[in-house]
Amino acid sequence: MPSVIEINSLDAPQLRPYVACNEIQLKRFFEPELGLFIAESPKVIRLALKAGYEPVSFLAERKYICGQAEDILSACENIPVYTADSDVLTQLTGFKLTQGALCAMRRKPLPDVEAVCKNATRIAVLEDVMNQTNIGAIMRSASAMFIDAVLLTPASSDPLYRRSVRVSMGTVFSMNWTYLDKSSPDYVKLLKDMGFTTVALALHHNTLNIDDPILKSKEKIAFILGTEGEGLKDSTIDACDYTVKIPMAEGVDSLNVASASAVAFWELNKNIRK
Repeated sequence: MPSVIEINSLDAPQLRPYVACNEIQLKRFFEPELGLFIAESPKVIRLALKAGYEPVSFLAERKYICGQAEDILSACENIPVYTADSDVLTQLTGFKLTQGALCAMRRKPLPDVEAVCKNATRIAVLEDVMNQTNIGAIMRSASAMFIDAVLLTPASSDPLYRRSVRVSMGTVFSMNWTYLDKSSPDYVKLLKDMGFTTVALALHHNTLNIDDPILKSKEKIAFILGTEGEGLKDSTIDACDYTVKIPMAEGVDSLNVASASAVAFWELNKNIRK
């Protein structure tokens, strides 16, 4: 049986990951060692455990301990489980728990770019994408649409932030991803050196339509997407082999970056993998 601990005080130090820490503080929780992230909902927690992430503690609504989260907690019997009724947990966390369970988990070291890309033929690159919801949605689309890996520039938001994890429905745990090195700002050249055809998704001159046959003929493609609003940097677009666009109805010039990623990933792979 798990070690179930009734919450008597919102000030208990063991509850800091759920109460007193923002995302950056969680990431630095054990500095200089790697920090924590929060997985939310039994389904997402199961996927994180399956991917090898180590649980530190659980925060669960009382009815979930012998309900939807019972199998998780039984498998992690030496991990403390803090519990209370739903209204107390809402007061504690500042939001209503999704399906009644949170888990504080240790981060794992990120692989280097070369390791992530070694056997990949289709990768996505996120340039300065900062919205956590977009990060999660892109991870989910990438996982569903046969993208082998995701690279993020250093200014991009963290895929292990709580909202990104939740929106990704846990697919962030099974996707190969890492950050590009801050010391190597010319990442387009790096990708080309690894054999990737670089493709920028942007509204720009000399663009190809996303369904152009030339893209299907390329063995290895790095698909580069920019942040909401500003899009990709001009220097990135100029450095890429191709610039592509998704044809739009009159009066609409673009899609949200997460929606655009799903369209692009599907079109890029629909005739390659069954």
